[in-house]
Amino acid sequence: MLFRSWEIKPENHKQGLVQHSFGWPLGMKTGGGSFLYHLEDNLVAVGFVVHLNYKNPYLFPFEEFQRFKTHPAIRGTFEGGKRISYGARAITEGGWQSVPKLSFPGGALIGCSAGFVNVPRIKGSHNAVLSGMLAADKVAAAIAAGRANDEPVEIENEWRSTDIGRDLKRVRNVKPLWSKFGTAIGVGLGGLDMWTNQLFGFSFFGTLKHGKTDAASLEPASQHKPIDYPKPDGVLTFDRLSSVFISNTNHEENQPAHLKLKDPSIPIEHNLPNYDEPAQRYCPAGVYEIVGLETHQPRLQINAQNCVHCKTCDIKDPLQNIVWTVPEGGGGPNYPNM
Repeated sequence: MLFRSWEIKPENHKQGLVQHSFGWPLGMKTGGGSFLYHLEDNLVAVGFVVHLNYKNPYLFPFEEFQRFKTHPAIRGTFEGGKRISYGARAITEGGWQSVPKLSFPGGALIGCSAGFVNVPRIKGSHNAVLSGMLAADKVAAAIAAGRANDEPVEIENEWRSTDIGRDLKRVRNVKPLWSKFGTAIGVGLGGLDMWTNQLFGFSFFGTLKHGKTDAASLEPASQHKPIDYPKPDGVLTFDRLSSVFISNTNHEENQPAHLKLKDPSIPIEHNLPNYDEPAQRYCPAGVYEIVGLETHQPRLQINAQNCVHCKTCDIKDPLQNIVWTVPEGGGGPNYPNM
C-alpha cells in the first residue's frame, strides 16, 4: 500500500467523507484499490493498494498510484493542494488461510502482524484490539497460574473460535476468488460467497487456497509488454525520490545496509534477463537501481538510505533473494500527519 497526506483547498474539503474504489487504473487481472479519507483541517489521506500477486514484471505500483490521482472523479480533490507526507507498507491480506502460528515461547503475534485484516470490508483495527485482549487474558491467566518461561499456546489454540476467527472465516474466499478470476468476475463471486456465509454460515466453495506465493506469481518479462507511464507533472503526480524526501526517512550513512542479498549474483544473472529486474519497479522508494547498462557492466545498486520499510522486496523478489532486516540504530521513516 502506498499512501500520502495532502492539504487541499477548503472548497474541495468535505470533512468525514470516505471514498473507496477498486480496479482502475489496474487491469482486470490485477487486484487492488484505493481510499480517500477527508480528515480535519483540510487534510486528506489518500492510499492506493496493489495486490502483490500481480504477474506483469513491468507493473510499477508507484506509477499506478500516480495514474489513479488523474481520474476525473479524484483529481479535483487534489488540484491546488499540497502533498505533505508519503509512505508505503505491505499489508498481510491472506486472512483465515494464511494466519501463521501465533504463539511462541515468551510472546505471541497479534494485530496486523498476525494477518487479521478483513480485506473485503477494509477493516482491521477491530481484530487488532480483540487479539490484544485475547493475548492479555491468556497471559494474565498463565501468570496467575504460576507459569513462566513457556509458550502461551492458548492464544494459538483458541483464536479461531473467537470473534476474530468468525469474522475472518466469513470472508475467507474473497481474495482467492479475486486472484483466480480477476476483478470483474472474482469480486462478484466473492460478494456472493460473503452473502451465503453471512446469512447461512456456509460457502459453495468450501475453503479455497491462495495458490502461488506473491513471489512465484511473477511471470517472465517475455510474456508481457512494458507499460508506458507518463512523466510526473510535479503538481498532481510526482517521482519517487521527492516522495521519499517527505517521508522523513533517515538511516545513519555509516551503518551496515539492512537489505541483504542471499546471492549477490542473482539480480544480474537471473532477475535482469528473465524479469527485467522487477525490484527497480516494485520498490516504492527507489532503493534498487540497475546501473552500468551503458558500459555493458550492469550491477544492482542498493540505496538502503531511501528504504521506507514497506518490506515489499522481501515478499516479491522472484527467487526470494532479498532479506529485510532491522536497521542498526532504529532508523527509517518518520511519518507526520499519518
